[in-house]
Amino acid sequence: MSKLTLPDIPSEVKRQLITWAGSHKVEHRLRLRAQLILDWIDGDTYAASRAKNGVSDATIAKWRARFSAHGLDGLGDAPRPGQPARYSEADRNKVIHLACQRTDSGTPRYSQHAIAARCGMSQSLVSDILRAADLKPHKTEYWCGKSPDPHFEQKMIDIVGLYLDPPENALVLSVDEKTQIQALDRTQPELPLRVGSPRRLTNTYKRNGTVNLVAALAVHTGEVTAREVDRNNSENFLKFLKHIDRKYRHVQIHIIMDNLSVHKNKKIKQWLAHKRKFHVHFTPTYASWLNQIEIWFSILTRDILKDGVWHSRKQLVEQLMSYIKTYNEDKAHPFKWTYGEKYLTN
Repeated sequence: MSKLTLPDIPSEVKRQLITWAGSHKVEHRLRLRAQLILDWIDGDTYAASRAKNGVSDATIAKWRARFSAHGLDGLGDAPRPGQPARYSEADRNKVIHLACQRTDSGTPRYSQHAIAARCGMSQSLVSDILRAADLKPHKTEYWCGKSPDPHFEQKMIDIVGLYLDPPENALVLSVDEKTQIQALDRTQPELPLRVGSPRRLTNTYKRNGTVNLVAALAVHTGEVTAREVDRNNSENFLKFLKHIDRKYRHVQIHIIMDNLSVHKNKKIKQWLAHKRKFHVHFTPTYASWLNQIEIWFSILTRDILKDGVWHSRKQLVEQLMSYIKTYNEDKAHPFKWTYGEKYLTN
């Protein structure tokens, strides 16, 4: 093989080569070519690079020569003979632009079908263009936004500290309400699950009232204490706290709850002030996700509330209470709590 001299490699070029070689979002052939050049930069011989990448000496020589002559541009595919592309780079950029924009018709985003119609191309081509650009307009990810609370760090450390290292002989309760649970009935009887046919429900329904649930999760045992209340107000919340007081008589109680006005009502504050066994910890503003009861509410929703059918409000209440009793007997366990700044964003 003819001897090539390795050109000077700017740091940004080397970073791009490393990115390509380690990415699973670029084509395999580009990853391979980038790795061949990195081998060259590292001083690998033809034999070493050949053994590492499973290619021939001719392939190694080709891409070293292309890189030496054209830099990163030399690692792309050369133009091929044949019919010119029907759609230009401008057309592809238009697809990408639309995919990243809100629509002018009130919908939050353009579908692939809508983009194809506006650009005069097939939906499959739109899909190919978006896939090549690593764009997924159909997908949404959520993150925990950074709380504006100036005391976020202190409150967060306080709450997570209770989860991970609670005071000795103390009970940690995560408390919140799940309100406006609808007792939905269907206008036609449900059709049960059968072989070859899923459970089926009519999409028309009737409302039989709503249920409000106030609950406390014992963080280190998983036990749930809950009561159904007709209204989510300070009077009913105080009754629930008194119930907690009677249930756990001879133990220090640390209560974690959010900043709902009901929780900070004057009557609640006055009652708590005379109860030395109670220690209240409020979650930071916009950070109720730190409260573990939210995890249990999601379990309740999945197990009971999703696609439920109740002929009366009373039936829903009875099912909720029955579920909580069974949960405490068979399923209650502490949640494994993890926290890290990677879950936050500015």
